Amino acid sequence: MKLVLNLSMFLLAFFSFSNETLSLTDYQIKNFCKKQKRVSTCIKNLQEKRSDLQKGKFIEIPVKPYKR
Repeated sequence: MKLVLNLSMFLLAFFSFSNETLSLTDYQIKNFCKKQKRVSTCIKNLQEKRSDLQKGKFIEIPVKPYKR
């Protein structure tokens, strides 16, 4: 019974999240990079990552731990 429940939960999660990805717009990239030290490098890197994501390639996303 537990196996059936786990399998159904997995299939539900698998099919509810489709392969569609939402990438950042140019305006969002510029707003985000406004706060960075090197704006032009930041914009270039994010635009390259966006194009890789749209092509279906994997990208690395750094995760910063939350501090109170």
